[in-house]
Amino acid sequence: MKKPGTHPKGNGKPPEIIGRDEEKDYVVRRQFMFRLNLFFFAAFVMFGILIVRLAVLQFIDGPELKLLREDQGTRDVSIPPFRGNILDSDKKPIAYSTSTQTLTYTLQAERNKQIAIDMSVKLSEVFKKYNDDPDAQMTPEEIQKNMDLDFRTNTISVPRRIRSDLSNREIAYITENKEQFVGVDIVEESVRNYSEDRVAAQLVGYLKKYKSAGDLTKYKEIKEKNDPANKYLQEETVGFDGLEYMYQEQLRGINGLKTYPVDRTNKVTGVPVVQPPQRGNDLVLSINRKVQLTAQQAITDQLDVLKHATSKPLNAGNDARMGFAVAMEVDTGKVVAMASMPDYDTNIWKGGSATTEKLKPVENFITNGTIRTVFPNYQDPKEQAKHTPSLVYLGSTQKPLSILIGLNEKLFTARESYHDVGRYVFGSKGNEVTINNASSKPNGYINASEAIAKSSNAFMSAMVGERLLNNYGGRKAVEVWDDYMKQFGLGVLTGSGLPYEQPGVEDYFHEAETASNQSALVRASFGQMGKYTTLQLAQYASMLANKGKRMKPLFVSEILDPKGEVIEKVQPEVLNKVSFPDAYWNTIYSGMSKVSVQGFEGVSYSFLRKTGTSQQQVARGKQVENSVFIAFAPADKPKLAIAIVIPEGGYGGYGAAPVARKIFDAYDEAVGLYGTPKGSKD
Repeated sequence: MKKPGTHPKGNGKPPEIIGRDEEKDYVVRRQFMFRLNLFFFAAFVMFGILIVRLAVLQFIDGPELKLLREDQGTRDVSIPPFRGNILDSDKKPIAYSTSTQTLTYTLQAERNKQIAIDMSVKLSEVFKKYNDDPDAQMTPEEIQKNMDLDFRTNTISVPRRIRSDLSNREIAYITENKEQFVGVDIVEESVRNYSEDRVAAQLVGYLKKYKSAGDLTKYKEIKEKNDPANKYLQEETVGFDGLEYMYQEQLRGINGLKTYPVDRTNKVTGVPVVQPPQRGNDLVLSINRKVQLTAQQAITDQLDVLKHATSKPLNAGNDARMGFAVAMEVDTGKVVAMASMPDYDTNIWKGGSATTEKLKPVENFITNGTIRTVFPNYQDPKEQAKHTPSLVYLGSTQKPLSILIGLNEKLFTARESYHDVGRYVFGSKGNEVTINNASSKPNGYINASEAIAKSSNAFMSAMVGERLLNNYGGRKAVEVWDDYMKQFGLGVLTGSGLPYEQPGVEDYFHEAETASNQSALVRASFGQMGKYTTLQLAQYASMLANKGKRMKPLFVSEILDPKGEVIEKVQPEVLNKVSFPDAYWNTIYSGMSKVSVQGFEGVSYSFLRKTGTSQQQVARGKQVENSVFIAFAPADKPKLAIAIVIPEGGYGGYGAAPVARKIFDAYDEAVGLYGTPKGSKD
C-alpha cells in the first residue's frame, strides 16, 4: 500500500520534486543537441570553405601558380678544374698553372640586349678607370662580342667570360658596388704558363680554347660521351698538341659545380651551393733539363756555324735552317732530350689564343719536327720547294742494318771480301745506272765491317741489294726488305703515342713500281729509299745498341696526384725484338767503331757511330745533301742513343756529329754514362 502524497515512479519523492528533475534533464538534452548541431554546422562551413578554396586554387589560381612554380629553379655552372703541372726529371716546372681572377657576365634576359649593352659600357669605364695596363682596356664593342649576345656559342644560362687578370682595384670596386653589376661575377681561374727557357716546347705542346677543338679526335669522343660530371666549357683551355694533348685527361682534373637558385628571369635569388673542382695530376717527364737545353743550344750554334762557313766541307751546309735531335736511353726507352729547332715561346698561347702578330713569325716552328714533317721558314712557296723538310733519307746510317740483313739472310759472311772500285753499275744494257761512293773513292778489297767503316755504297749495292733480289726475286725481295725495316721501327709508328706522329715514307715501293725492283733494293741498301723521323732514327739506334729490342719511347716517368704522391710509375716496354747471333752484332760494332767523325776529339767515353749524308732532289731537279748522324755510348755497355738530323746540313760527320758530342757530354755530366753523374761532388 503506497504512502499518501507519493508518486508511483518517484521512488518515494514528492511529485513537485520529480517534475523539477524532469525539466532539468530536458534542458540539458536540449543544450547538448544545440551544441552538437552547432559543431556539425561549423564543420560543414569549414569543409565548404576548404572545398571552395581548393576549387579556386584549381581553376582560378592554378595556371598562375603552375607558371610561378616552373619559373623557380636553379642554374648549374661548371667550374673548370685547376690543371696539373708538367715537370722535368728533377721535378722542376716546365708547364704550370697560376690563379687569376676572371670577370664573367650572365645575360639577364634573352630578348633584352639593351641591359647587356648598358653593362658593357659600364664595365669598359671600370677597366679604364681602375686598371693602368693598356692591354686590359676593352671597348664596349669588344665586351659585347665576348657577351655573345646572339647566342652563337652559348645558351642564356652560361656565364660569358669577359676578361681575365683583373686588378685588385677592379675587384674591389665591383665587389663593393655589387648592386650596380647585376649578372657580373668574379671567379678564380687557372692560367697556363711555360718556362722561359723553352724546355722542349714542341714536345710539351700548348693549350687553346675548347670551343675551337671540335676537329680533334679526343674532344669529339668527349662530346659524344656527353658526361655531365665531366662537361667541358666552351671557354676552357685544353691541350692541343704534344703532351698537353696526349695527357689531357690526367692533367685536367674533374669539374666543380656552382648551383645558383634563380627566378623566371634567370636572376640569382640566393646563395649558390659550391662543389669545388678537383685539381689535375702532375706529370714528371723523363726530359733532363740540362741535356735538353744543351741539345737546343747545340743545334742553334751548329746552324750558325754552317750558315757562315766559307771553307769545305762545312760550307756544304750553308743553306741549313733547321735541326733535330733525340736522345733516348737504350735500356728503358726514356727520352731525355727531344729538340726541334728553331723553337718558340709557348707563352704566346697564354689565355688560350695567340694573336696573328705573335703567331705569324713562328708558325713553322710550332710543329714538332722530330716526329713529323716541318718545312724551313721561307715565306715564298717557290723558294720553300727548293729545300728539304724534316723527314730525310737515312743515308749511310742505314748501312749497319743493311749488313745485319745481309748476314742474317746469308747473302755473305762477315769475312767475305768485295772488291770496291768506287762505284757500282746496274741495269740493262743501254740503261745502266752508276752508284758512286762519296767522291767515287775506291776502297779496294773490303769485308762487311770495313764497308761500314768506309761507308761503301758499292758494297751495299752489290752484296746486299743485288743479292737480296737474286735470293728472293722481284716484288718478294722488296717485301722482305720492308719487313726488316719495320722490325727496326722504320716505316711504322714508334709507339710513343705522341699526336700526329708520322710513320715515314717508303719510297722503295714507289721505285719498284716506277723503275724496277733492282733499283729499289740497290738504292735502299745504302739509305736512299726511306724517309724517316728523328725519333725513328733514335729508336733504331737504340736497337743497334741493345741488340734488337725496340723500346717504346717514353716521355713521362711518373704521374703524381695533387698531393705529390706517385699514382703511376711508367714502366719500360719492349715493342718487339729481333734476334741475331752475337757475331752479327759484333761485325757492325767493329765497323761503327772505326767511322771517321768530327767533334769527338778527346772524349772520355767510348762510343759507336755512323754518319750519313743523304741526297734528295727538290724543285727543278736540284739536289741537296742532308746531314744525319746516329751514335750510342759507352761502346761496351750502351746507355744513351742519339740521332741528329740537319736538313741541308751537308756531310753527316761535319754537320750533325758535333751536336751529338755536346749532348753526350751533357748527359755524362748530369746523369752519367757510367752510372754516376760526372758533375756530382761525390
